[in-house]
Amino acid sequence: MILSSRKNIVKIQLIFFAVILVLFCSLILALPRISIPISLAYILALALTPIVNWLMRFHVSKTKATVIVFLVLSILIGLPLFKVIPVLSLQAKDFQYSLPQIEQYVIAQYGLVTDFIKAKTGHEIADGYIFETLSQLETWSSAFVVKLPNYLATLLEWIFLVPFFTFFLIRDADTFKKTLLSFTPNTIFERFYYVIHVFNRQLGNYFFAKFVEAMIVGGIITIGLMIMGVSNAVILGFIAGLTNIVPYVGPILGVIPAVVLVMLEYGLTSQQMGAMLILYAVANAVDAFLVFPFLVSKIVNLHPMIVAISVIAGSHYAGITGMVISIPVVAAIKLIITEIYNEIYTERSK
Repeated sequence: MILSSRKNIVKIQLIFFAVILVLFCSLILALPRISIPISLAYILALALTPIVNWLMRFHVSKTKATVIVFLVLSILIGLPLFKVIPVLSLQAKDFQYSLPQIEQYVIAQYGLVTDFIKAKTGHEIADGYIFETLSQLETWSSAFVVKLPNYLATLLEWIFLVPFFTFFLIRDADTFKKTLLSFTPNTIFERFYYVIHVFNRQLGNYFFAKFVEAMIVGGIITIGLMIMGVSNAVILGFIAGLTNIVPYVGPILGVIPAVVLVMLEYGLTSQQMGAMLILYAVANAVDAFLVFPFLVSKIVNLHPMIVAISVIAGSHYAGITGMVISIPVVAAIKLIITEIYNEIYTERSK
């Protein structure tokens, strides 16, 4: 009777714990306005916590250590931004002024192609295709301009919320952990603690590796374009590094603005176009064969097919954001499934 009662209590604890986790995950997914800054803050907290713990060795309280880290980080990020933002702003305006020229160039080149095809085959391609495409692009750009104030408001909200959440996630990490573990049933306590520990380590290492990867690719392209004398080198390198975070399609997205600007400035068959394409190919080859294998692939430890499928699924359900977070999410799911599998079969073997 006593044994049966204990089994019932264990079942109730497991059900209660599962319900809490499901409710928490459902609440986070239902409120993207909160879940996105909290997720960003969680990633930053994982990256900054080791520095805070190192400062605490010098008999500094956790609150003071957190404040020191935030001040140093603000200086390290703020000073370069004050120098880079004016350059990015200036080059963004130059790019905006180039848009009408790009449109005229595309129309002219399309006319040459259609004339060539008509001369060789006698088949005339209607002009409606190119004008419909340009009209669609103008519609998208107009919609973006209309929504731009909302995007800026969201960005400003994140600029405030992300550091706010990060500060308390670092300072009160032990309290949050104790609260979570207090609800964890004893039967799965060790497994759950291990999963949380490994997940935090993998997540922090993954995004740190992606940050380094983006810095390397963006740096190579920026320096290369500056040596070549290509206009807007800084903003093109920034775009290349930023888009490189997106698996598979990131390098393609990053090279498109460079192709358009170099084509407009030097021509489609110019030496600068060839040199630019070689530069992007070299930067992505360095990433694919040196940076990614040593920094990223060893962290997630997933089969390439699983990585590809997870990226496609992430794109389907959450767009570009889903593509970025799909790999660590699948790595976490694999970790949880592995632990459940080990728990079940370990129990059976006993």
